[in-house]
Amino acid sequence: MTIVKATVKGQILIPASIRKKLSIVRGTQLRIYEEGNRILVEPVQSDAVESGRGILKSGGRVLKALAEDRKAEAQR
Repeated sequence: MTIVKATVKGQILIPASIRKKLSIVRGTQLRIYEEGNRILVEPVQSDAVESGRGILKSGGRVLKALAEDRKAEAQR
């Protein structure tokens, strides 16, 4: 466990060892939420469905439905 201080703006520094382990680099999106009295931060995984956009030739309807399902699951 590492203890960090929040800046005046509420920013914290994620230790390099954790950033490396979780592949967090500049521009990585992070999801932040509270659970009880804890603040949880986790990297947002790239969406394989979104990256495959355009592969299917159904006018995008199937891919759009899959993407919407994935987003709904991620929000649960």
